[in-house]
Amino acid sequence: MSETVIREVTRNVWTFSRPFSRFGVIPFGGRSTAIKMKDGGVWILASTPLDDETKATLNRLGPVRYIVGADAVHHLFLGQYKKEYPSAKLIAPEAAYARLEDKSLKFDGAWGQDPTETKYGFEDDIKSCYFDGFKNKDVAFFHPESKTLIEADLLLNLPCNEQYSKAKSGGGKLPFMNVNPWSWLHSRIVWSLGVDKEAMKRDARTVASWDFERIIPCHGDVIEEKGKEAWENVYKFYLD
Repeated sequence: MSETVIREVTRNVWTFSRPFSRFGVIPFGGRSTAIKMKDGGVWILASTPLDDETKATLNRLGPVRYIVGADAVHHLFLGQYKKEYPSAKLIAPEAAYARLEDKSLKFDGAWGQDPTETKYGFEDDIKSCYFDGFKNKDVAFFHPESKTLIEADLLLNLPCNEQYSKAKSGGGKLPFMNVNPWSWLHSRIVWSLGVDKEAMKRDARTVASWDFERIIPCHGDVIEEKGKEAWENVYKFYLD
C-alpha cells in the first residue's frame, strides 16, 4: 500500500503527503501540491515521488502544464515529472540546477536567472515571490482563489502527523521537533537563514501583503486557518 496521503484540501487544491526523514533520521515529511487552474490545466509543486496514486490523481485533474521546484534543494523528483509530462513547463530556482544529477534536464524558466519581471504563464492563477536572500533560494506561491500560501522551507509546521499517517515504520514525532510557527525557535531559525537581511525584509513584506488564510508547507501539517498570523510570527524580525 502506498504511503502517500492524497487529499483535496479545498476546491481545486490537492496535496500529496508522505514520510521523509532529513539525514535519514529527523522526520520532516514531504509534500507536493497541485492546483487546477481556471483554464483546466494543472500546476504542481513537485516535491515527492510520482508514484502510481499521484499520477492517477493528476491525470484525473487535467493536463499538467507546469512542474515547479520550490527551491535549491527540492529538486529530486523534477525529472520524474518532466519525463511523464514532457509538454509541461519546468520552472525552478537557478540554484536547483547546480544540484541536479541529470544535467540533461532543462528548465523552461529559472528564478534568479530570469529578469525579475518575467511571467511564466500561471500568474493569473498563482502569484510567486522569489526569496533570493534566503539560504535555500525559496519561492513562495499564493493562490488567491483559495486564499492559500504554498511554500517549502520558508515556514515549517512540525511535527508532521499527516505525512506519517500511512508510514509503514517510524513516526512523525520527536520531542525536540515541535518547530511550528508559534514556537520561540522558528523565528530565530528563519533569521539565521537570511543571508541578505534587507532582501528578506522586502520579500517577507510582499508575502505578508497577500490575503491568505491557509498555509501548505512541504514539511509539517497544513495550517488551515490563521495562516497570515503564523507567517507574521515566524517573520517578525523581518517585519518589525
